[in-house]
Order: sequence, then C-alpha cells, then structure tokens
Amino acid sequence: MTDTTAAPHAPTAQPTQRAAQDNTSSREIRWGIVGAGRIAHRFAQGLAYVPRTCLAALWSRRVEPARAFADEFGGTVCGSFDALLASGIDALYIATLQDSHADYAIAALQAGLHVLCEKPACINRAQLERVLTAARASQRLFMEAMKPPFYPLYTRLREHLAAEPIGEVGLVRAGCSVPGVPDDHPSLSFEHAGGALLDIGIYEMFLAVDWLGAPRDVQTFGRLGATGVDTFASLNSQHERGGIAQLFCGLDLHGRGDALLMAKGGHVTLHEPWWNPSRATIRYADGRVVELDEPFEGGGLNYETAHFCELIRAGRLESPLMRHDTSRQMIAMADAARAALGLRFAGE
Repeated sequence: MTDTTAAPHAPTAQPTQRAAQDNTSSREIRWGIVGAGRIAHRFAQGLAYVPRTCLAALWSRRVEPARAFADEFGGTVCGSFDALLASGIDALYIATLQDSHADYAIAALQAGLHVLCEKPACINRAQLERVLTAARASQRLFMEAMKPPFYPLYTRLREHLAAEPIGEVGLVRAGCSVPGVPDDHPSLSFEHAGGALLDIGIYEMFLAVDWLGAPRDVQTFGRLGATGVDTFASLNSQHERGGIAQLFCGLDLHGRGDALLMAKGGHVTLHEPWWNPSRATIRYADGRVVELDEPFEGGGLNYETAHFCELIRAGRLESPLMRHDTSRQMIAMADAARAALGLRFAGE
C-alpha cells in the first residue's frame, strides 16, 4: 500500500478465457503486479517461496521504481495498466494505495484475470460490492490479501483448539498504534483514503469477525488529525455469536501489541506482533499452559499467495479461509467506525 499509482481509465484489454486451464494442478501461475512500493516488494520476495509461480509483468506510474523492481525480481515493465492486463498474466496482485483498489480490481476482473488485492480491499462496502459483482460476472477468483489466517501459527492454533477446546470465544481484544508517521506519508493522506482504521484497524476487524462472526453493533471513539483522517480510534463491537470485541488502532500513540481471545475454558494470547503470528500461549481454566511456536518463512505473504494459487488451479472463485462475507463484515465495521467519527472520503 505504499505506491501512489493512479486509478485506471476503462481498460482496452479484452477478456481472456482461462477457465478450462484453471483446474490443471501442475501449471505455472503467471503473476502481474500493479505498484512498486514496499508491499509489492514483500509480495515479490514471498513469491520465490511459492512453487510453480513466476512474476511475469508489472506496472507503476512511477517508471524508475518499476524498472528497479524488475531488475531485482524479474518481470517485464509494462508501459500502461492496459498493457499489464493484456500481457498474458493469470493473476494480478494490487499493491497500490487503497483509494485505487476498486478500480484496478474491477478492470482486471473484466479483463479475465484473477485478483489478489492488498487490504483493505476497498474503502467502503459499496465499492466492495461493485468489485464482487465484477468477480461473479467474470467468473474469476477475487480475494482480499488478509495475511494472518494463512500463517502456520494461526493454522496450528485453529487445529489445536479444535482438538483441545477452550469453548466459544466471547471476547477478542487486539490493537496496534504506531506514532511518528511523517505528515506526508500516505497513511495520513485524505486524498488516498488513509487513516488508522483502514491502514491498521482492518487487521483487528478481521480478528473480531473471524472468531465472533458478523458485527451487530459498533461503538467508536477517536479523533481526526490535521490532514482530516483518523489518527486514533477505539472500537467496542458486539457480534452475531454474542461475543464482544475491544479494538484500537492509531497513528499518534505507541501501542504495538498482542491479541487476546477469551472463552469460558481458557484464553489465548497471540504474541506481538500478532498480525504476523508466530507464537501463541493457551492458558486453560484448569491450569494447563500450552505454548505454540511456529516460525514463518518468506516474510509471510507467501502463505496467502500459495493458497490463492491453489484456488486458481482448483477452479475456485472464493477462498474458504478469507471469504467474501468476511471482507464484507470487516469493511462494514470500518464504515460504521468512520461514520461515528464523521470521516467521509471524496465521492462517498
């Protein structure tokens, strides 16, 4: 999310038909990237850990960073976004600022490509519905790139709690706040739909939705900064299964931390940084303590990418781990929180 690549105009590339090939289990997935910033670098680094994939093409409106990116990771630098869509790639990773996500995703889906989009998938629920409508119409896979559920630690925790449960989770507590963000950083940009809720809070919202279900009520306190975006927000939310979430996110206080899952039979601590999970402690009500330690490789983005590639090969149009409804529920929480703070972006 560190590239300032502008949103595309209507694409000229024609849809490509790949459905008959998508369930071929051995075929290579050819990736394209829009954007050449920090998160694009992390994606390309992780791609080296995913078998039967390659970086085939990329485009960014910033020409020199794109060329340097290709020198480091390979791939052809395209002269336009339309050229990227028509370059023979199978899937597109969107690594730009969030205000452009919806336009890039819709254009790529209409061009017949599968789309893995950096979080947040869109800046509001209405945008997300337009993207999902395009995915259904094109019969292509779309997934929000929400990394935590694909990490080995998160998978092992789910498996452990299924075998040795603590009961239904009734409270999720999580947060992160990072001070000292420069005034010209995209996270503080009103034009690019920045702010703590969409840049950081979307992770906490995922955790709440994943363990507690859809939000039923969201109460928010926070503040807006000099640029007009939220610099701190504290959320209390109640969810469909009766559980409660206590979440915070910020760009002006120091609060990098862990996450807590509480149930009648015990609680789980996802140790810092919980959004790149590698360690968890499970404390049971009977006094037992279980430590889980699952180091990750490749920077972590490789796990969601590998999952996405397997979905393409299987002909799937939605991830069972990062469902479209999960994205809907997350952005609904963000919409409610921004409404409470009086934060509306251009065009909303």
